[in-house]
Amino acid sequence: MVITEAHTKVLIVGAGPSGLMMAAQLLRNGVQPVIIDIRQGPTDESKALAVQARSLEIYRQMGVIDRVIENGKQAQGVVFNEDGMQVAALALDYVGEGQTPFPYILLYQQSKNERLLLDYLTLNCCPVYWETTLITLKQADAQVEVQLQNGDEPTALTCDWVVGADGAHSAVRKQLQIPFNGETYGHNFYLADVELGNAELNDSKVHLFLAKKGFSAFFPMPEANRFRALGNLPDELSDKEDLKVEDILPGLDKTSGLSIKITETYWFTTYRLHHRMADNFRAQRCFLVGDAAHIHSPVGGQGMNTGLQDAYNLGWKLAGVANGQFNQKILNSYAAERIPVAKRLLRTTDKAFTMIMSDSWFTGLVKRWVMPALLKLAWGNKTIRAGFFKQVSQIAISYRDSAISLHISQSTQIKAGDRLPYLKVFDEKKQEETDLHEWCSKPGFTLIVLGRVAEIDLFALAKWITQKYPGMLNFFYLPQSAKNQPVFDAFEVNGKQGKSLIVRPDMHIGFLNDKVDMVLMDNYLQNVVGIKDFS
Repeated sequence: MVITEAHTKVLIVGAGPSGLMMAAQLLRNGVQPVIIDIRQGPTDESKALAVQARSLEIYRQMGVIDRVIENGKQAQGVVFNEDGMQVAALALDYVGEGQTPFPYILLYQQSKNERLLLDYLTLNCCPVYWETTLITLKQADAQVEVQLQNGDEPTALTCDWVVGADGAHSAVRKQLQIPFNGETYGHNFYLADVELGNAELNDSKVHLFLAKKGFSAFFPMPEANRFRALGNLPDELSDKEDLKVEDILPGLDKTSGLSIKITETYWFTTYRLHHRMADNFRAQRCFLVGDAAHIHSPVGGQGMNTGLQDAYNLGWKLAGVANGQFNQKILNSYAAERIPVAKRLLRTTDKAFTMIMSDSWFTGLVKRWVMPALLKLAWGNKTIRAGFFKQVSQIAISYRDSAISLHISQSTQIKAGDRLPYLKVFDEKKQEETDLHEWCSKPGFTLIVLGRVAEIDLFALAKWITQKYPGMLNFFYLPQSAKNQPVFDAFEVNGKQGKSLIVRPDMHIGFLNDKVDMVLMDNYLQNVVGIKDFS
């Protein structure tokens, strides 16, 4: 397919999970992007497998969650083995109960995520231009000029904005000359999608085998008897050419203490692992998301999910600017909010991975004796278990220090910048149960008012929204009631006055106030967020 446009508001380079999510979020917020990829088409080969609760919440907001759940598999637990012997087993089923509609880790391959998002783009009449390469990129004050190679002839395109979602070897990042600092881990690794005939592994749990020199792991996939196997290559195989899955079987048997029976191989590859991060996620009119901005070890299944959240964070902001609804200053918040997340992620995954790969005698003692005891002790504590889930699921990510978070409340449990908590709500009028996340299912900001508010004040609020923010601010009111007391307790609402919160399109609380004040809400939307006044 040849690009016929001469100009686009947003060009997305890369049609992996991050780029496709970026396109989906732009479409959801009223912007039609152009998205290109150097590949011939979507691939069935993918490294990422785990989809965390925060990503599932995004899919729910997009209206595609049923397909994800139907074609995925919940990880029931993690079993730790040392030198072939089980040393700890942690249950994961519903470990995050009450914190999210999806209190588990879902195993749903990267390729399925891509096809899901591709279908979303197709329904919204947004094609992906495959076999299209970014050749040059030149920025000016008002636009970006790019040269693309699509077929035999080069194509010139001007863009208001460019998003680089083109992976670790990002052409966008290289054109922008943004440093990508970090290191390459010293081992070679393998990854394989296989069918196994080992009944002892067929329990919907992740089996991690630690040894003196490295590790191997088996992740159950949604398909029957199918597993994702990964691990480090033994030293004697590091330089071997034309490596096949049969070559790694002796090492797998030794590490796991099992006789691994591979009955079918769907995909096998070897690769190097890196931990690197771009010095910045933005240069003038260009942005980096996903692996183009940061790469790290696969510990904790964080990589693809972090890229999806990068796009989720940037998508609504860029759409608002591209549509002329927001001032450009809001775009500064993307890097300000996401760089600290990436830094923490690189730091924690690197520490964990370094310990797994270490062959020192001291680390060996820790892995064999100290770590299992600590894991069992910690997992028996409900608070620690809940805290672990919050971190791994990425629902703990907060932007409290962001320039677009305004907290003018005495609340200490929940603050502006936090992800909107998942709280059940009983609708007294409809006599049915819903939740706060469901209230935020439409594009745009959501104003939620809690507590005692006079009817005339509610009418004034509705009129204010209709006149100043039509189609941009959805409105919900929750009056005081016994059935909804947990919501009022969570937000520390007293019985004498109302409390107001404005939820961003990405379901983070942007504004929190202990009263309902349209002047302060106007100030937040116009001066903090930068929504232009169309009244």
